Amino acid sequence: MDDEAPRLLADCMLGRLAKWLRLLGYDTAYDNAATDLELARRARSEARVLLTRDQELAARTGLRTLLIESQVLDDQVSQVAANLPRPPHPPCTRCAVCNSLLRAVTTEEITHLVPPYVLSKHRQFHRCPGCGRVYWPGSHFRAIREQIARFSAHDGADG
Repeated sequence: MDDEAPRLLADCMLGRLAKWLRLLGYDTAYDNAATDLELARRARSEARVLLTRDQELAARTGLRTLLIESQVLDDQVSQVAANLPRPPHPPCTRCAVCNSLLRAVTTEEITHLVPPYVLSKHRQFHRCPGCGRVYWPGSHFRAIREQIARFSAHDGADG
């Protein structure tokens, strides 16, 4: 593959991986209701690499695919990182739910969207232009950063 980070499409067996790849900065589409034919068409039309655990789907001609070999999330992330270029965006810049790039917002823009306690404790907010979710560096963010660090350490151990 070339050095440009590919756009990814995860099949229905890889929802958890799709979420974490988004958090890592990869452009990762996911539709858990799509049929194999719909996935193949979307992968082709959007020039996405199809991530799948389905050997038959991975073997289809005319598709760029990566057959995910493990059921273990850490191993799945390591396999993607070993086989595809790193994403162009840093971690935690994509919506974990809908894949849109997040944009920084002011507290005034989201006052009506988050609890008053959150507003009193945090000053940095990002909002997803796709689904409207608001993100801030709370305790959940620390846990996400720790998991991302574990992924990176796991990748380093392999090569």
